[in-house]
Amino acid sequence: MSDLSNATLLWMAKAVGAVAGSAVSLAYILPHGRREAACRFAVGVVCGLVFGGTAGLKIAAELDVESAIGPTELMLMGSAAASLCAWWALGFVMRAFEQNRFVRMFRNRSEENADDR
Repeated sequence: MSDLSNATLLWMAKAVGAVAGSAVSLAYILPHGRREAACRFAVGVVCGLVFGGTAGLKIAAELDVESAIGPTELMLMGSAAASLCAWWALGFVMRAFEQNRFVRMFRNRSEENADDR
């Protein structure tokens, strides 16, 4: 295992954290079908890979454990947290659009602009 570079270990930790966070997200609230499960898993993995480092740094700073954990644990923790939280944020946005709150707001504005012509 010592043959792996530090960057490789960090990417592996990031990937494992993203997959673990997505799996927990799927187990916590069961999806309605295969398509939703695949979508949720993909969103979680991508968000874990993209935002894992930043989320890990923020969590470590808030908990004041920066000096107690290494970069691999930091990346694993951040990726899992970002992956787990990604679906919650996306679910909030989707519910808002399903209830047409935003759509109604944009329709009202375009109707008002049409009256000004």
